[in-house]
Amino acid sequence: MQALHISLLMVFPALAIVGALKDLTSYTIPNWISLALVVAFVPAALASGASLSAIGLCLAVGFAALALGVGMFAVGWIGGGDGKLLAACALWMGWPAVAPFLLCTALAGGVLTFAVLALRSGWVAPLVAGGPVWVRRLGQPGGDLPYGVAIAAGALIAFPKALLAQGVLG
Repeated sequence: MQALHISLLMVFPALAIVGALKDLTSYTIPNWISLALVVAFVPAALASGASLSAIGLCLAVGFAALALGVGMFAVGWIGGGDGKLLAACALWMGWPAVAPFLLCTALAGGVLTFAVLALRSGWVAPLVAGGPVWVRRLGQPGGDLPYGVAIAAGALIAFPKALLAQGVLG
C-alpha cells in the first residue's frame, strides 16, 4: 500500500513541473494538467488514509484558491491557466499547508520577476537574441510573466507539508 501511495503522490510534482515548463515555453498551461491534478487527488487522498473531513477541507481550500485565482485573473495579474494551476495545487496542499504554499509561491514569483527583468535588460539582450524562441519571447520587454513557474516552485517547496504527503515526505 505504501508503494501505491508514493506512486500516486509523485503525480503531483510531475504535473506541477510539466505545467511550469509549458508555461515557461509557451505562456500557456493546458487545462488537462490542472484537470489531471484534480482527478489524481482523489485516489491519492484515499491511498493516504485521509478522513472525509480532511478531504473536504482540501476541497474547500481548492475552491477558495480557485476564487482567488479567478479574482487575480479578472484584474489581469495572472493568466487563466495560472489561476487553475494555483487552485489544483492548493487542493493537494490542504489546510494548513496552503499558507506555506502561497508564501513560497509569492517569494518564487518575486525571484522570477527579478530574473525576467534581468533577462529583459539591455546587457543581457545579446545573449537572449541567440537563444531558443521561448527565451527570446521571454526576453521581450513588456511581455508577460510565466507565473506558473512560481506556482510550481511554491508547490514543490511546500509539498512535504501537505496533508497527503505527511508520513511519507514530511
